[in-house]
Amino acid sequence: MTPAAAPAVPESALADTLLARLTEVYPAAGDPFRAQEMIAYMKGVAPFLGLRTPERRALSRTVLAGTPAPAEADCAAVALRCFALPEREYHYFAVDYLRRHAKRCSSAFLPVARTLVTTVSWWDTVDHLAAHVVGPLVAADPALAARMDEWIADEDLWVARTALLHQLRFKEATDTERLFSYCLLRSGHPDFFIRKAIGWSLREYAKTDPAEVRAFVARHASRLSPLSVREALKNL
Repeated sequence: MTPAAAPAVPESALADTLLARLTEVYPAAGDPFRAQEMIAYMKGVAPFLGLRTPERRALSRTVLAGTPAPAEADCAAVALRCFALPEREYHYFAVDYLRRHAKRCSSAFLPVARTLVTTVSWWDTVDHLAAHVVGPLVAADPALAARMDEWIADEDLWVARTALLHQLRFKEATDTERLFSYCLLRSGHPDFFIRKAIGWSLREYAKTDPAEVRAFVARHASRLSPLSVREALKNL
């Protein structure tokens, strides 16, 4: 599948304000020693400023103080500009911002979400984007499910993982036929992160319908990896 062109960064006075504040407040509070610990823990996926999550979120409240609710273009500008910065804490800010304002974004935001998923990809941002940004977009516009059918077959494992995980919070609204078909489609994938996502998506749905998940795993145990089976049945 040919990668889609990255969306352009919209003009946004709100993004100008937030990025100016962020790039002043975050680095000033950084801890270089802690940053090295965080880089090691996250397998060197990106440099860090050295901000622990509670501290970072407190600083984020300072950054956001007095700013208006964003439009969709503001969300895109903030997220894309944050992900263009090297340090991981800026990416976390973007993910938190989108989680808070996902309902302000339409189906047209999906290409932005894909760009974020495929930028400095690792579980720490991808999983939140899948469940709290892509998932709400699909829930609000069921026509986007067809795009998830494309994503699940994507060569980029993080795009495929996003498709597997986008229904994590759907509960009774889960499209079980799609969930199970995705799990079977990627059941032979060799990568840990796909196999783990298969198990996680099933385990989460088991909170809603444990019998259905048990039956699915029993029918297809020979196709699912031991990791996927173990994760799916962990709480059953």
